[in-house]
Amino acid sequence: MSPRTRTGAPRRTIELQLNGETVQAREGMTILQVAKREGVDIPTMCWERTLTPVNACRVCVVEVKGSRMLVPSCARKVEDGMEVQTHSERVKHSRKMVIEFLASSVDLSVMKDAERWIEEYGADPDRYGPPAPPFEAGERDRLRAGHHTTPDGEHAATVHQPVKVDNELYVRDYAKCILCYKCVEGCGTDWQNTFAIAVAGRGFDARIATEYANPLPDSACVYCGNCIAVCPTGALMFKSEHDRRAAGTWDEERQTRTTTICTYCGVGCNLVLHEQDNEIVKVTSPLDHPVTSGNLCIKGRFGFQFVQNDRGALPPPGSVDGTPDPGPQDA
Repeated sequence: MSPRTRTGAPRRTIELQLNGETVQAREGMTILQVAKREGVDIPTMCWERTLTPVNACRVCVVEVKGSRMLVPSCARKVEDGMEVQTHSERVKHSRKMVIEFLASSVDLSVMKDAERWIEEYGADPDRYGPPAPPFEAGERDRLRAGHHTTPDGEHAATVHQPVKVDNELYVRDYAKCILCYKCVEGCGTDWQNTFAIAVAGRGFDARIATEYANPLPDSACVYCGNCIAVCPTGALMFKSEHDRRAAGTWDEERQTRTTTICTYCGVGCNLVLHEQDNEIVKVTSPLDHPVTSGNLCIKGRFGFQFVQNDRGALPPPGSVDGTPDPGPQDA
């Protein structure tokens, strides 16, 4: 097969100002892409390179000269002559507020870089008061749009609720959910096209839900686990990881990672086996892999338990009751 040929005019090179420095970029690149290339650190929560930007978290906003509003760097395309400030006082104040609001209402203990961002931007989530009492199981699922209770003014609003454990493959801990929409995008048009989950409710009552808030086994979920792969906070997590964290035995520093190829079919998906204490604890796939882009099916994602079954050694092929088959005998 001949290599794919790009048609149309080539993208032109443009110049823009990034934090006062003149840089070049290809037309069509986003501000975030240019900043990453130039070594400028812009925090992101809802952005993932394999997903369509949804501009949900607003923590990656930057200041563009001439723009009345701060713009999301993950989606805004660069323009010739554009002047961008990624860490102006206005930008830093906005990021501080976003981080404070999230950290005051959501459990960010598992989210990578959350503590660093809180310190870097001087966020103080505790200033909103102690968290309100957690919701009972299923209580948030029953909330109706437009029906809100008046806050008491003494407690910080919270999304804390019991963990949803309704299957043996992965759990949903929505006390950690920041509504980044990554799971919805991965389950929907970006990759899986299963549409098992969506956003229900409005405002602070918005939450990720299955159709009619059904348990996962009764939903359209096909257990590909691609939502887990893109979740930034641990709201969606392998049950094996959740159980070890609950027991206090989860230790990523002791884990080894081995890259292999899934043998369930001929597609050739790359797997990364995460092993701890001589057991596979979870399976991921590289986001930059040309076949998977981080996505797998139920077999590749969860079909590893047989490797560490506790039935002991299997008898030799052709044996009966553990006695080896002597094979054909000479007449």
